[in-house]
Amino acid sequence: MVVWNSSDAMEPIFILKGFPGLEHVHSWLSIPFCLAYLVAFIGNVTILSVIWVESSLHQPMYYFLSILALTDLGMSLSTLPTMLAVLWLDALEIQASVCYAQLFLIHTFTFLESSVLLVMAFDRFVAICHPLHYSTILTNSVIGKTGLVCLLRSMGVVLPTPLLLRRYHYCHKNVLSHAFCLHQDVLKLSCSDARINSNYGLCVVLITLGVDSVFILLSYVLILNAALGIASREEKLKALNTCVSHICVVLIFFVPVIGVSMVHRFGKHLSPIVHVLMADIYLLLPPVLNPVVYSVRTKQIRLGILRKFGIGRR
Repeated sequence: MVVWNSSDAMEPIFILKGFPGLEHVHSWLSIPFCLAYLVAFIGNVTILSVIWVESSLHQPMYYFLSILALTDLGMSLSTLPTMLAVLWLDALEIQASVCYAQLFLIHTFTFLESSVLLVMAFDRFVAICHPLHYSTILTNSVIGKTGLVCLLRSMGVVLPTPLLLRRYHYCHKNVLSHAFCLHQDVLKLSCSDARINSNYGLCVVLITLGVDSVFILLSYVLILNAALGIASREEKLKALNTCVSHICVVLIFFVPVIGVSMVHRFGKHLSPIVHVLMADIYLLLPPVLNPVVYSVRTKQIRLGILRKFGIGRR
């Protein structure tokens, strides 16, 4: 069913889409997605509980990891209701107000993840380049204020987009491209002059994801320079090893983001399923893999998990 917005008084209804051409196997496709959401939920909750319980992990690096885990939970839970509604119940209709709220959450958590990764890069920079001042620079107060600033920044840059979208008219077929709402996907359905939203969205991406990625890269240039200056080979490897987990999660986040952007811009000839899969990977991969990376790569987290399940020594 396609619903048209023919009256200013009537709120438009958007139509979500699952996997084009594979509607008959949506119930089977729901299995890997349910497993992915389950892994994301269990993994991030486990990370949070271990850091909460283990007093030895009450350090800046792990506090920032907690913020990252909360962000990943928010990102996965933002898409969960509509994704499963489409795959399980074939419930395709979504009210515009609900759609705007969902895209606000999705984009807020996306930009928040980028901000947290930048802060974690700064944490590694201070730990390696200024180890004697680490505890005095990254106090609990500074960590709390930094997390709040990251949240307010992410919410602040995203908030104008749903407010502007509410003012537009939708006179085309209100069929979206995914099982959840994204800003550009909704914007292309508008028959109003949407240049403000389009230009604003591009600027937001540049000043958030673009600037964050540049500063993360700069941080690692300085970290590498400082590490190479360490005389002992063992100490040099030890210093760089503390950055491996963070580098992995940076790649897990930014590579799919770049992939989605490239497919969106240059892959218009590709199958719609490719676009759908890229968007799903971009939103689901970090929440699923980030806890796995830190559980495998970080000894303190790994031992904390083992102790939590009564396997390791107390």
